[in-house]
Amino acid sequence: MVGQPRFEVLAAVDVMDGRAVRPSGSAAAIEPVDPLELARAWQDAGAAWIHLVDVDAAFGRAPNRAVLDAVVAALDVRVQMSGGIGDEGSVATALRAGANRCVVGTAALTDLEWVATTIARHGDQIAVGLDVRGDRLFPRGRDRDVGDLWSTLTRLDDLGCARYVVTDVATDGAMSGPNLDLLRAVCAHTTRPVVASGGVATLDDLRAVRMLAVDGLEGVIVGTALASGAFTLEAALAAVED
Repeated sequence: MVGQPRFEVLAAVDVMDGRAVRPSGSAAAIEPVDPLELARAWQDAGAAWIHLVDVDAAFGRAPNRAVLDAVVAALDVRVQMSGGIGDEGSVATALRAGANRCVVGTAALTDLEWVATTIARHGDQIAVGLDVRGDRLFPRGRDRDVGDLWSTLTRLDDLGCARYVVTDVATDGAMSGPNLDLLRAVCAHTTRPVVASGGVATLDDLRAVRMLAVDGLEGVIVGTALASGAFTLEAALAAVED
């Protein structure tokens, strides 16, 4: 459709212990690779966005700041940084490194006053991550929820949140298909753009997610399926074209 924003496929690079991690052979096997090499591969394949995740920081371990900073500095495409972003220091570090956007983690939603200040200060450079289980917000690595999805979403809208990254924690990394009902419901609850994360396993999954663009879905993060060779990034980009 003429004038419609491009539907983005954000290629994920998950960094743990200084290396990018991805499945190899079986879902349980992990093959470490150079994060910059992987990010450059996605860039060369046509990615407009890299979704760069500090897995260690997300789970409360020592962050991989130097590694992530080096990746951002070497790329010519936009970067969305995620993982362990929940205070002004982590936000400032991500943006100072050159990230175009950072995703405030679901765990930070226990302090909506800080989230409000961060949104007001950084505007469109902030997205809020919504890790969802049922109707509850469940940060990964935590054993309890931090609130009701729908009331929190309403509050974040009131605070002026620019966009949301929505993950069904049950499907993330499982390649079991995206939770289209959840994505559709979130898009119906907000007028802000939504980015889907988790579950994509096939090109048909991408096409199904792309159909939600009319509801407000702006893009989709793809990691496991790309890195495991389920399909190429070139094929993924072609699948979401109008």
